[in-house]
Amino acid sequence: MSKKSLAVVFGGASSEYEVSLSSSSSVISNIPEDLYHVILIGISKDGRWFHYTGPVEHIRDGSWLEKGPVCPAVISPDRSHKGILELDGDGWRLLKVDVVFPVLHGRNGEDGTIQGLLELADIPYVGCGVTASAMCMDKAITHTMLDLAGIPTARWARADVAEMERFDELEQRLSSQLGYPMFIKPANAGSSVGISKARDKASLRAALELAFRHDKKAVAEETITGREVECAVMGNGQPFASILGEIVPCNEFYDYEAKYQNDATELYVPARVSEEESTLVRELAVAAFKVLGCRGMCRIDFFVREDGSVILNEPNTIPGFTNISMYPKLMQASGMTYSQLIDRLVRLALDR
Repeated sequence: MSKKSLAVVFGGASSEYEVSLSSSSSVISNIPEDLYHVILIGISKDGRWFHYTGPVEHIRDGSWLEKGPVCPAVISPDRSHKGILELDGDGWRLLKVDVVFPVLHGRNGEDGTIQGLLELADIPYVGCGVTASAMCMDKAITHTMLDLAGIPTARWARADVAEMERFDELEQRLSSQLGYPMFIKPANAGSSVGISKARDKASLRAALELAFRHDKKAVAEETITGREVECAVMGNGQPFASILGEIVPCNEFYDYEAKYQNDATELYVPARVSEEESTLVRELAVAAFKVLGCRGMCRIDFFVREDGSVILNEPNTIPGFTNISMYPKLMQASGMTYSQLIDRLVRLALDR
């Protein structure tokens, strides 16, 4: 059987550029070499695209663009190309691609944008499609869809940057709906970027100002007390839900530092929940996966409260693949090696 040409896209014009480098280096290191010919496409922080042919270690330490070798290259939207256009000394050269794994986090990668480009190019890709990616990225739309489906989420409210001109009215609305403390999140950002906890009027203003640095729309949520558990979901028509993992963050909540920068965060696999609670979480994870139109993969995060009730926190359509990330850990604990996981995700993309 001939090898498939697999393009891994990493980096990106996103606040989560460094996380993508860590995730993609782990993915690249575990791609089955006997099954796939790998092409590496790096996107710089300022949005420039390159074909990178150097060692994976330079992706991991962030020096790939500086040390190279790199060559300008883009995914062609021309459906007849089905590949990457690389600019060499004699002009553009076409590199054929069978499937793309976009290991990109946050905006310009997880929000449906690169998925739309790949739809135009008619190239299969790992993960959710355009609509599901965009819906899951926007926390206000995610809440709305889950509310309509009857899947329990935290009480929430939307805020727009223009409302800061009438902050007293905004504060009264949010505090009366949700009470203090509440969490403030940019509607469109990932991995806990721009999220903070507001305990009073002054900290609410600061939290909103921080959120609006990342997006013009914010979501306020009531504070939920409970165990933070995560479920890895995989599949197209009939998704599989993994065993659960539990997060005990080193900080007050699972923010960016706790996820990616502080080794003091504790992870438990399997999660310390009852069999009944585990079953409920996995059922809700599959239900949310279907309601949101996901395919391929998604990590879905929950709170399990002391009374056994379950609250869905958020979905992540391109979850972290770093060496401490939950999605690969949960799939490995469910009986799949890292290399088998990558192969399965790529095959799900090709099957579609």
